[in-house]
Amino acid sequence: MKALTTTDFHFNGQKSVYHGKVRDVYNINDDLMVMVATDRISAFDVVLPKGIPFKGQVLNQIAAKFLDATADICPNWKLATPDPMVTVGLKCEGFRVEMIIRSILTGSAWRAYQEGCRDLCGVKLPDGMRENQRFPEPIVTPTTKADEGHDLNISKEEIIRQGLVSKEDYEVIEDYTRRLFKRGQEIAAKQGLILVDTKYEFGKRDGKIYLIDEIHTPDSSRYFYAEGYEEKFKAGQPQRQLSKEFVRQWLIEHHFMNEPGQKMPEITDEYANSVSERYIELYEHITGEKFDRTTEEGDIATRIEQHVTAYLQSR
Repeated sequence: MKALTTTDFHFNGQKSVYHGKVRDVYNINDDLMVMVATDRISAFDVVLPKGIPFKGQVLNQIAAKFLDATADICPNWKLATPDPMVTVGLKCEGFRVEMIIRSILTGSAWRAYQEGCRDLCGVKLPDGMRENQRFPEPIVTPTTKADEGHDLNISKEEIIRQGLVSKEDYEVIEDYTRRLFKRGQEIAAKQGLILVDTKYEFGKRDGKIYLIDEIHTPDSSRYFYAEGYEEKFKAGQPQRQLSKEFVRQWLIEHHFMNEPGQKMPEITDEYANSVSERYIELYEHITGEKFDRTTEEGDIATRIEQHVTAYLQSR
């Protein structure tokens, strides 16, 4: 099975390219962004040494679907998806924070809670909570957006005090965050899933705030199966979930959390393909559609270059 882990395109009007952990973003005339969702996968702020077949297509197609399904809530950057692994959209000036919203105490928040944290990004948490327990209502727990290393938890008050986002803009993006999450939960519920937590990124263009980047994908979100959630919670059992958390758990079991002296475990083809199947499973669950595997045929990079070039020429 093939995986696209690097890109080196030269599109007409290209000003620059940014190679992120997972996405490669091409700046076209300081006006458009060509975002290629590669098959790279990251965990604990490090890119794993092997790509995951179809992962980029899964992320891009889920994000595109949810951008379209939430466009009535807030404007977003998407203009077109000329290739299954590519979104082209408006270039915005991104805010230096990520808006994370959580409906259940799990993942990194649970790990922090276990260590005694009772103030998460300015949100007070009571004693006595259990893993995978619902919050009375979703909580917003922003992080700073770091170029390198770990993103850091930060409160609304600190974001405004540091001037990362103005008070007026923060209130808008927090409102968008809550409304987008509510819509995402409603769509997930129709497919028998719980949207547990997710992150959103926002930016500005010509004074207007836009939703940017991906939305409601397994890289940016955590989903539990609704069936059996209550029973498993009451019994203190792990939840069945569809998210990247299973990769983090696998790394933890193999004694890797990207801490000094730790060595990345071997990523075999068998394991990479099993991760691929988990991503496809989430795609089919959350969209209710059959995943198209025929996109693996031929050279992936050549196909992307042809599709993006044709789209840019058509504008």
